[in-house]
Amino acid sequence: LNDKDVFISNLQKEIEKQTGYRSARRRRSESHYDYEVYHSLEEIQSWMLEVNRTHPEIVDMFSIGTSYEGRPLYVLQIGKRSRPQKKAMWIDCGVHAREWIGPAFCQWFVKEAINSYQHDSVMRRLMNQLNFYIMPVLNVDGYHYSWTTDRFWRKTRSKNHKYHCRGVDANRNWKVKWCEEGASSHPCDDTYCGPFPESEPEVRAVAKFLRKNKKRFKAYISIHAYAQMLLYPYSYKYAMIPNFGCVESAAQNAVTALYSAYGVRYRYGPASTTLYVSSGSSMDWAYRIGIQYAFAFELRDTGYYGFLLPEALINPTCTETLRAVKAIATGLLKKCQVNRDVFPYI
Repeated sequence: LNDKDVFISNLQKEIEKQTGYRSARRRRSESHYDYEVYHSLEEIQSWMLEVNRTHPEIVDMFSIGTSYEGRPLYVLQIGKRSRPQKKAMWIDCGVHAREWIGPAFCQWFVKEAINSYQHDSVMRRLMNQLNFYIMPVLNVDGYHYSWTTDRFWRKTRSKNHKYHCRGVDANRNWKVKWCEEGASSHPCDDTYCGPFPESEPEVRAVAKFLRKNKKRFKAYISIHAYAQMLLYPYSYKYAMIPNFGCVESAAQNAVTALYSAYGVRYRYGPASTTLYVSSGSSMDWAYRIGIQYAFAFELRDTGYYGFLLPEALINPTCTETLRAVKAIATGLLKKCQVNRDVFPYI
């Protein structure tokens, strides 16, 4: 490939395929919810309310706060109500507004968790022994803006007093090596770290919730796009995490499970060496507060469609990713031996 290669000759047409009339008609004309099209924020939030209403025995919906523009930050808790202090796994999607396959996956996961509970013994065991906390859209303002105004918007929508540029990179705003390498201090940049750590109400709300419940959370997963990678700490430095063996093994199992669906290969490893160095990421932060398994997925593809992954690829992408997430969750139920001297959080 070189700089002159044209992947998509009519970009506007591809954008309209996902946001336009055809898609909207398909979404609304069917009585059932279509998991193979992209959904607006309003549709996703209505769907969350509906899932909560129709499956009260395994679903609980709540808000952890409000966004900069005043939208509720909804989370779904999914799991069999067997005992109060079950181990938990957190999955967030839609941190970066333009990465639409993320929210599509979070919805897909919920659908599969609910629908396959009866006939899938693995999912039933996971639902019985774990609680899953799913946040389909973390950056609600940015996601809404990517539907209405700028399909390639990445950041939040907070205002900056000195500059006209809006928004902060919600994956550079966490309190771990904040605003060091791989983050920008300029408000107009896509990787702007914000005026201070947790300046964004969306980041602050998630951080507060996870801090409060950190003893129960055994895994943190953030879903991004695109690159076809499964990343784990550290992002901010070239160093090996204390429980490297356990995490590396979990990642390997996950990408093997993912590959088994359609033969799609994912690279896996520490984010700093596998992707690039970045500071203030949610994954590093989750690991720092003691969540031993912290991952970030970069879903399909590797650049042909990029952020405009066609709706036809939602099903295979979500199907293979589900296998990977189930592999990680299954691994949580087994004990992995960690040297407690080097990892005192346990």
